[in-house]
Amino acid sequence: MKIRVGFGYDVHQLQEGKDFWLGGIQIPHFKGAVGHSDADVLIHVICDALLGAANKRDIGYHFADTDQKFKGIDSKILLKDTLEIIAADGWYVENVDSTICLQKPKINPYIPAMKACLARVMQLDEGDVSIKATTTEQLGFVGREEGVSAYAVVLIRKE
Repeated sequence: MKIRVGFGYDVHQLQEGKDFWLGGIQIPHFKGAVGHSDADVLIHVICDALLGAANKRDIGYHFADTDQKFKGIDSKILLKDTLEIIAADGWYVENVDSTICLQKPKINPYIPAMKACLARVMQLDEGDVSIKATTTEQLGFVGREEGVSAYAVVLIRKE
C-alpha cells in the first residue's frame, strides 16, 4: 500500500448580502463568501489537499474561475469531481483534518452538520472527517471580519 499526505489553504472575502456556504451547508449570517463558485472555502481546501496529495495540480487548474460552467456551482460537485480525478489513478481518501479561521459567526454549532455532509460526499465515516474552528483574536483580515480562511490536510492511499 502507498500513502500520501496533501495540504490545502484558501481564502475568500466576506461580503454583506451573500449566502455563506461552509462545509457543504449554508450558515445563517449577514455576510457570505465571495467567489466564482459558491465560495465554500472548506471544500476548496479539501479539494486542493486531495489534488496535491495525488500530484494532480490544484483546484484552479481543474475548475478554473474563468470557466462559466463553474459559475455559482455547488462546491460539493467540485469535491465529487475531485474524488473521481484521484480515483482514476487508484487513490482513495483515508481521512481529512481541517481548520476554519473565522471571527464571526461562531461555527461550532454547525460542525456536526458539516462533518455529516462532507463524510457523505466523500463516502467516509464521520470519524474520518475532522473540522476545527478558530478565530484570529481580531487580528488581520479574518479578525476584521473581511474574510474567511481554511486549511486542510488529507491522507490518501493506493493499494
